[in-house]
Amino acid sequence: MDRLKGKVAIITGAGTGVGRACMKLFAAEGAKVLGVSRTQANLDETLAQVKAAKGDGKVVAADLAKPESADKIVSETLNAYGRVDVLVNCAGVGYSWLEKSPGSMGTIVDTTPEKWREVMAINLDSLFYMSRSVIPHMQKQKSGSIVNVTSISGLLGLSVAHTYTAAKGAAINLTRSIAITYCNDGIRANCIAPGFIKTPMVESLLHLFDDPNMADRLVPMKRPGTAEEMAYGCLYFASDESTYCQGSVLVIDGGTLARQ
Repeated sequence: MDRLKGKVAIITGAGTGVGRACMKLFAAEGAKVLGVSRTQANLDETLAQVKAAKGDGKVVAADLAKPESADKIVSETLNAYGRVDVLVNCAGVGYSWLEKSPGSMGTIVDTTPEKWREVMAINLDSLFYMSRSVIPHMQKQKSGSIVNVTSISGLLGLSVAHTYTAAKGAAINLTRSIAITYCNDGIRANCIAPGFIKTPMVESLLHLFDDPNMADRLVPMKRPGTAEEMAYGCLYFASDESTYCQGSVLVIDGGTLARQ
């Protein structure tokens, strides 16, 4: 407990899944947390869970695919808490986005330029905008930790979701670039790379784990990971326990990449 005591964290994608789990865990570990998502109702639910556990937090609804939203979020955090020590970029869309946006998770030939820009804006541009806005404040403090939630799909190819894999691969290398560029400013940048995680993003595929043979083919541990397990990876990079980690990629995938 208290691994983040006295720290202020911004967590994007806090309305559901890994972002929600991060906000709850970070607050439980002593941080003051500002959660961001596009949907106010989801944020309100997350904040209620944080407060029920006696945590300290606020939420702001914003579309982080727009550059002005990042500046608004950082300003609101500074106004509320006076500093920003941690940024967790968790906002993004995955396979479930296909239901809302047909054609968004296809191959490169089947993806229109409009769908490419749409997924890139949510999964990569949001990370760029938030990092660009928060880094100058971390430079002034001479301290800060940026944690990006990427995917093992950024480390290997997929036969579908080409825009998604491109965005996640870019996020991993951008993390490394931020790490080496701002290292002497006291800023650390690292990322986790989840595998198959039990969140709304892949809810329509969870039935595959009902078949033991398919479960074994998908993940050596034969189960999807949990949002909470991913949040603990983010907590490690956010805390002072990882002060020698810079540009690291923590794969949390139940052994999936070990087979590659």
